Amino acid sequence: MFTAKTPDDLPTRAQTLSMSGLQFMQGVVAGTVARPPISAILNYTLDHVEDGKVIFRGTPEFDHTNPMGTVHGGWYGTLLDSCMACAVMTKVPKGSIYTTLEYKINLTRNIPLGTEITATGWIDHAGRTTGVASGEIRGVIDGKLYATGSTTCLIMKIAE
Repeated sequence: MFTAKTPDDLPTRAQTLSMSGLQFMQGVVAGTVARPPISAILNYTLDHVEDGKVIFRGTPEFDHTNPMGTVHGGWYGTLLDSCMACAVMTKVPKGSIYTTLEYKINLTRNIPLGTEITATGWIDHAGRTTGVASGEIRGVIDGKLYATGSTTCLIMKIAE
Protein backbone atom coordinates (compact mmCIF):
# COMPACT_ATOMS: atom_id res chain seq x y z
CA MET A 1 0.00 0.00 0.00
CA PHE A 2 1.41 3.40 -0.90
CA THR A 3 0.28 6.94 -0.10
CA ALA A 4 -0.28 9.63 -2.71
CA LYS A 5 2.34 12.36 -2.17
CA THR A 6 1.37 14.57 -5.14
CA PRO A 7 -1.72 14.91 -7.36
CA ASP A 8 0.16 12.89 -9.99
CA ASP A 9 0.11 9.87 -7.64
CA LEU A 10 -3.70 9.80 -7.60
CA PRO A 11 -5.54 7.80 -10.28
CA THR A 12 -6.82 9.83 -13.22
CA ARG A 13 -10.54 10.18 -13.85
CA ALA A 14 -10.23 7.73 -16.77
CA GLN A 15 -8.43 5.18 -14.59
CA THR A 16 -11.05 5.51 -11.87
CA LEU A 17 -13.95 5.13 -14.32
CA SER A 18 -12.33 2.05 -15.90
CA MET A 19 -12.80 0.09 -12.65
CA SER A 20 -15.76 -0.86 -10.53
CA GLY A 21 -15.69 0.61 -7.02
CA LEU A 22 -14.86 -2.83 -5.64
CA GLN A 23 -11.90 -3.16 -8.03
CA PHE A 24 -10.72 0.33 -7.03
CA MET A 25 -10.86 -0.50 -3.31
CA GLN A 26 -9.11 -3.83 -3.89
CA GLY A 27 -6.42 -1.87 -5.76
CA VAL A 28 -5.81 0.28 -2.68
CA VAL A 29 -5.31 -2.81 -0.52
CA ALA A 30 -3.05 -4.40 -3.16
CA GLY A 31 -0.99 -1.21 -3.54
CA THR A 32 -1.82 -0.63 -7.22
CA VAL A 33 -3.98 2.42 -6.32
CA ALA A 34 -2.59 5.05 -3.94
CA ARG A 35 -4.25 5.54 -0.60
CA PRO A 36 -5.36 9.15 -0.04
CA PRO A 37 -2.98 11.54 1.75
CA ILE A 38 -5.49 12.16 4.57
CA SER A 39 -5.10 8.56 5.70
CA ALA A 40 -1.40 9.12 6.43
CA ILE A 41 -2.06 12.42 8.21
CA LEU A 42 -4.75 10.85 10.41
CA ASN A 43 -2.88 7.55 10.88
CA TYR A 44 -5.28 5.02 9.40
CA THR A 45 -5.10 2.42 6.63
CA LEU A 46 -7.49 0.28 4.63
CA ASP A 47 -7.25 -3.20 6.14
CA HIS A 48 -9.97 -5.28 4.45
CA VAL A 49 -12.30 -4.99 1.46
CA GLU A 50 -15.16 -7.21 0.36
CA ASP A 51 -18.35 -6.63 -1.56
CA GLY A 52 -20.43 -4.31 0.65
CA LYS A 53 -17.99 -4.08 3.56
CA VAL A 54 -14.68 -2.39 4.37
CA ILE A 55 -12.52 -2.21 7.47
CA PHE A 56 -9.99 0.50 8.27
CA ARG A 57 -7.45 0.32 11.12
CA GLY A 58 -6.17 3.39 12.88
CA THR A 59 -4.64 4.76 16.03
CA PRO A 60 -5.29 8.29 17.28
CA GLU A 61 -2.19 10.13 18.42
CA PHE A 62 -1.52 13.43 20.19
CA ASP A 63 -1.69 15.28 16.84
CA HIS A 64 -5.37 14.25 16.62
CA THR A 65 -6.47 15.84 19.90
CA ASN A 66 -8.63 18.87 20.62
CA PRO A 67 -7.69 21.62 23.12
CA MET A 68 -8.96 19.41 25.98
CA GLY A 69 -6.43 16.70 25.05
CA THR A 70 -9.01 14.17 23.89
CA VAL A 71 -9.42 12.74 20.39
CA HIS A 72 -11.07 15.34 18.17
CA GLY A 73 -14.54 14.47 16.89
CA GLY A 74 -13.27 15.10 13.36
CA TRP A 75 -11.00 12.06 13.70
CA TYR A 76 -13.99 9.86 14.50
CA GLY A 77 -15.96 11.51 11.68
CA THR A 78 -13.24 10.99 9.10
CA LEU A 79 -12.79 7.31 9.98
CA LEU A 80 -16.55 6.69 9.90
CA ASP A 81 -17.05 8.69 6.69
CA SER A 82 -14.21 6.71 5.11
CA CYS A 83 -15.43 3.24 6.10
CA MET A 84 -19.11 3.88 5.36
CA ALA A 85 -18.58 5.68 2.04
CA CYS A 86 -16.03 3.10 0.91
CA ALA A 87 -18.55 0.34 1.70
CA VAL A 88 -20.87 2.15 -0.73
CA MET A 89 -18.01 2.44 -3.20
CA THR A 90 -17.71 -1.35 -3.33
CA LYS A 91 -21.16 -1.30 -4.97
CA VAL A 92 -20.43 1.48 -7.51
CA PRO A 93 -20.39 0.09 -11.06
CA LYS A 94 -17.65 0.70 -13.63
CA GLY A 95 -18.15 4.11 -15.26
CA SER A 96 -19.67 5.68 -12.14
CA ILE A 97 -18.44 7.67 -9.15
CA TYR A 98 -19.96 8.52 -5.79
CA THR A 99 -19.89 11.24 -3.16
CA THR A 100 -21.12 11.51 0.41
CA LEU A 101 -24.39 13.46 0.65
CA GLU A 102 -24.60 13.39 4.43
CA TYR A 103 -23.41 11.44 7.41
CA LYS A 104 -24.17 11.30 11.11
CA ILE A 105 -22.02 10.00 13.90
CA ASN A 106 -22.61 9.19 17.56
CA LEU A 107 -19.60 9.12 19.89
CA THR A 108 -20.18 6.63 22.69
CA ARG A 109 -16.89 7.12 24.56
CA ASN A 110 -13.46 8.69 24.20
CA ILE A 111 -10.77 6.64 22.46
CA PRO A 112 -7.63 6.69 24.63
CA LEU A 113 -4.59 7.96 22.69
CA GLY A 114 -2.55 5.10 21.26
CA THR A 115 -5.53 2.71 21.16
CA GLU A 116 -5.73 0.80 17.88
CA ILE A 117 -9.27 0.70 16.49
CA THR A 118 -11.15 -0.75 13.56
CA ALA A 119 -13.66 1.35 11.66
CA THR A 120 -16.03 -1.03 9.88
CA GLY A 121 -18.54 0.10 7.28
CA TRP A 122 -21.25 -2.03 5.67
CA ILE A 123 -23.96 -1.52 3.07
CA ASP A 124 -27.58 -1.16 4.11
CA HIS A 125 -28.82 -0.30 0.59
CA ALA A 126 -27.17 0.18 -2.79
CA GLY A 127 -29.39 1.39 -5.61
CA ARG A 128 -28.90 3.00 -8.99
CA THR A 129 -28.44 6.53 -7.60
CA THR A 130 -28.04 6.22 -3.83
CA GLY A 131 -26.17 4.12 -1.34
CA VAL A 132 -26.86 3.91 2.39
CA ALA A 133 -24.36 2.47 4.84
CA SER A 134 -23.70 2.13 8.56
CA GLY A 135 -20.49 1.92 10.51
CA GLU A 136 -18.85 1.58 13.88
CA ILE A 137 -15.53 2.16 15.57
CA ARG A 138 -14.35 -0.52 18.01
CA GLY A 139 -11.16 -1.10 19.94
CA VAL A 140 -9.00 -3.89 18.52
CA ILE A 141 -7.98 -5.24 21.93
CA ASP A 142 -10.83 -4.19 24.22
CA GLY A 143 -13.68 -4.63 21.70
CA LYS A 144 -15.37 -1.53 23.12
CA LEU A 145 -17.76 0.43 20.92
CA TYR A 146 -16.42 3.98 20.57
CA ALA A 147 -18.72 5.41 17.89
CA THR A 148 -21.44 4.57 15.38
CA GLY A 149 -22.54 6.26 12.18
CA SER A 150 -24.74 6.24 9.11
CA THR A 151 -24.37 7.79 5.68
CA THR A 152 -26.18 8.43 2.42
CA CYS A 153 -24.10 8.65 -0.75
CA LEU A 154 -24.99 9.77 -4.27
CA ILE A 155 -23.97 7.37 -7.06
CA MET A 156 -23.45 9.11 -10.43
CA LYS A 157 -23.07 7.53 -13.88
CA ILE A 158 -20.52 9.56 -15.85
CA ALA A 159 -21.33 10.15 -19.52
CA GLU A 160 -18.45 9.30 -21.81
